[in-house]
Amino acid sequence: MRILVLGAGGYLGGHVTERLRALPDTHLLVGGRSPAADVTVDLASDSPYELARALAKAAPDAVVNCAGAVGGDAVTLTEVNARGPAVLCAALREAAPSARLVHLGSAAEYGPGTIGRRVTESETPGPAGLYGATKLAGTLAVGASGLDAVVLRVGNPVGAGAPSTSLPGRVTALLVEAEAQEAGAGAGAGAGAGGGAYGSGDGPGTAELRLGDLSAYRDFVDARDVAGAVELAAVTPGPLPPVLNVGSGEALPVRELVRRLADVAGFRGRIVEADGAGSTRSAQVSWQCSDITAARLALGWRPAHSLDASLDALWSSRTPTRAPDRVAAP
Repeated sequence: MRILVLGAGGYLGGHVTERLRALPDTHLLVGGRSPAADVTVDLASDSPYELARALAKAAPDAVVNCAGAVGGDAVTLTEVNARGPAVLCAALREAAPSARLVHLGSAAEYGPGTIGRRVTESETPGPAGLYGATKLAGTLAVGASGLDAVVLRVGNPVGAGAPSTSLPGRVTALLVEAEAQEAGAGAGAGAGAGGGAYGSGDGPGTAELRLGDLSAYRDFVDARDVAGAVELAAVTPGPLPPVLNVGSGEALPVRELVRRLADVAGFRGRIVEADGAGSTRSAQVSWQCSDITAARLALGWRPAHSLDASLDALWSSRTPTRAPDRVAAP
């Protein structure tokens, strides 16, 4: 089986590629803008004709689209999240109409949820911001393509390599800074107080982790479990539902995730939620929780990793990067 992964250099794309490489009797192809890619493509700018030519040479049995933008201006979000899937579908209809398309969508497409209730795939989407709206546009393009396609609506992924654009990744970067500050304070080097990602007190254990509003609830899912769902969606024979939720099926307070991650990091300071630092999206979407029954029935998939295992993997993969001064819930 020949599987082409687009966006393999990204966070989820990396996990998906690692998972699919282990499949027996599978030839994995990587598509992207890098000269090292097996198939050179740019979903934000390639024409359907150009992309169809590349796909015809690759001759994939399945295509997994992990390419997506989670930040940037309206043009970037629209080019990658909305135009990209539409162009990909047009090219696949021309070059590989029988290939299975697995497209990564987002739970942000649903918009605000009802507290205490899991959202199913039949829910009418109502994204609260531009990111969710552009992801929804991509999902609609895939659904209207007439291809053998499935969209996996992913919750909030957690795991090794989480980017600084995600809450877990940003908090990890802040904890790395706090760790360095405490090490400096313990060695007598001292640290400047205030104005940064953390504050300084009188010594070790008095650092502050300053965050935005953490009152929102999110459905966190391990990135390795997302990759597992992608594998099953790519190889499961027969027609699949057009959209499947991929999450944990449980809503957790963002505050709890931050506390657990701080515990994993051995952070001994205070976690401070700064007034007015919360994101607009967090205020608009206080609850997200996906019903994952359909994925279990269609794919035989269910999450295999606990949140604590996800956070352990995330902290183990940490790098000493500079984080924003304040972060809010996703």
